[in-house]
Amino acid sequence: MPETTANDMGEANDASRAYVGLQPTQILQSVESLGLCCDGRLLALNSYENRVYQVGVEDEEPVIVKFYRPHRWSDDAILEEHRFAAELADAELPVVAPQRSPAGETLHRHGWFRFALFPRRGGRAPELDNPEHLKQLGRFLGRLHRIGATLGFQHRPALTIDAFGTVSYRYLLEHGFIPPELELSYRSTAEDVLQRVRHCFQRAGAFRTLRLHGDCHSGNVLWGENGPQIVDLDDARSGPAIQDLWMFLSGDRDYQTERLEDLLSGYTQFNDFDARELNLVEALRTLRLLHYHAWLARRWRDPAFPRAFPWFNTQRCWEDHILSLREQAAFMDEAPLTWT
Repeated sequence: MPETTANDMGEANDASRAYVGLQPTQILQSVESLGLCCDGRLLALNSYENRVYQVGVEDEEPVIVKFYRPHRWSDDAILEEHRFAAELADAELPVVAPQRSPAGETLHRHGWFRFALFPRRGGRAPELDNPEHLKQLGRFLGRLHRIGATLGFQHRPALTIDAFGTVSYRYLLEHGFIPPELELSYRSTAEDVLQRVRHCFQRAGAFRTLRLHGDCHSGNVLWGENGPQIVDLDDARSGPAIQDLWMFLSGDRDYQTERLEDLLSGYTQFNDFDARELNLVEALRTLRLLHYHAWLARRWRDPAFPRAFPWFNTQRCWEDHILSLREQAAFMDEAPLTWT
């Protein structure tokens, strides 16, 4: 691996500062560098990991521009996400894929910034208590996973216990986010739930790993007249199929079981489902909880995060987090959901 030089570190810091201070003029100049003529209309959209805007274009439909956070993904990883989205769209799945330039490029640069353009799509959130909505989501994900299983990612990571769990809780401890009086409680609780996570994975046994959306929840689904459109494959990674299904399940056990039946009645029209993966539902929910708090901590120096998440990094936040982890420990001790 090449040695990191002081110049490399300086450029990395410059790119991060430019990203945090991204200005409207720079946004418009970036879009116009691709030959479009902006009309000055600019609307910030709900995104924190990346910066995403709707930009007006003269005599054309507005476009969506996504500016990628520096140092999170390599160019190869971003392009692999773009190819996966295009592969799904070419198979006539309703995925919002990045637009290509006349030269066939999807990832662009302007100054310090890497960005991509997407067509604007409208819609509302799916109704997760509506059986027909869940069946349609299941059919979509069944098709997505059939395609996802045909190849593997080369540049994007896998969902692992270490990456989402162990690294996350250690980061919070090592960087002083947990209040001193809660450190022992947090450490013991995190280590206890991770042991239970490992046990859930052991119960599931050997499961198939495939290319996933990776962050498939209602906020990344736009519901229109023809059903769901899926956006934002920024977290695409390898993992078990259930990772793209469990986030549509919430509530008590009976309610989750009903919703699971609806999802899988659609899913299995296009793909097989290994019921052993139901052992992973609460384990994956636990890993997401650990990863989410560590993600906020890693981004806390970005001024957008304290403004958007004022509840984070307070005494109450960490007390509630420990309580939530303890609740997850109890859920993981229960029998998994069943599917008939």
